[in-house]
Amino acid sequence: MRKFLWAAICCLGAWSAAPASYAQVKSVTVIAASQDVSADNQLSAIREGIREALRVNGFQEGKNFKFQFESIQASVEQIDAALLKQSRGRADAIVVISSEALAVDMTIPAQAAVVQVRLIEPGTPGQSAGWAASANGATGVSNALTSARRIALIRQLLPGARKVGVIYNPADTKSVARAKELQEQLTANGMVMIEAAAQRPADVGSAARSLISRVDVFYSLGDANVQKSYSALIKVANDAKVPLFGNDAENVRQGAVAALMVSDRDLGTQAGRMVARILRGAKSTAVAPEFAIRPQLYVNASAAQKQGVGLTETTLKSAVEVFNNVSQERANNDRSRR
Repeated sequence: MRKFLWAAICCLGAWSAAPASYAQVKSVTVIAASQDVSADNQLSAIREGIREALRVNGFQEGKNFKFQFESIQASVEQIDAALLKQSRGRADAIVVISSEALAVDMTIPAQAAVVQVRLIEPGTPGQSAGWAASANGATGVSNALTSARRIALIRQLLPGARKVGVIYNPADTKSVARAKELQEQLTANGMVMIEAAAQRPADVGSAARSLISRVDVFYSLGDANVQKSYSALIKVANDAKVPLFGNDAENVRQGAVAALMVSDRDLGTQAGRMVARILRGAKSTAVAPEFAIRPQLYVNASAAQKQGVGLTETTLKSAVEVFNNVSQERANNDRSRR
């Protein structure tokens, strides 16, 4: 009997000790580097996505993990200092939300498990191509949405489209870089880019009209001049029945047929799943970086009808939002309130 009790006690002790590494309270710190107050909603959505992913994976805030949030100025020096402080505080995982340019240049402290959330500025080609898990402990997720994904959407909705009309300001370096990337991807897909210059917002309408007889579709790069005079581009597309594909959900709401966009919350959720793996014992060097895996589709049924595009039931069901009653007056009013 004594032997039996002693064996039971030993087994109980072994069972209690075995999961100790998981029973310990884990520490997760999110560092957000931003100098734009308007980015607060974006940072909040990413943060909540991280929280949700951790909760779904069994990490309960205040019970088995501690969640901290630190907001800093967007500079490499500030990020490096914050990383060093958190690594010395022995955080189990550190998430850094920043622009991709800052993410590329930051210094990762030795032994720190860092998950980067790389944010690509609209109209800027990403530098994350070939991004791989590094020996210095950094992995992460990027919201980069390549031109290839956007071209695939055009081909999905308009299989016969070959000539893509693009309007941008040739003096805007970001637009030039994006146009170059688009042209390369179109060529790879057997398509061609036909461009027109708009050096001022007032030039957008005339630039669009110059392309009417030469293109199958219009595509928005996110060029600043075009965005400021988007209503003019929409009017040309509607009048000429040339389908217009947008750069983001706002373009679609105004009157473009469709666009893909990465949800900030989904991006945070994706990063949160990486953090959960690290908290369970995975080395961050073994966690491969990822690109946004779920870009969301936005479509405008009213614009599609005006521009001669038939949207299938499958396409409508796959969209996260379908706009139906967009008028030119509403688009103009929204633009004037900004």
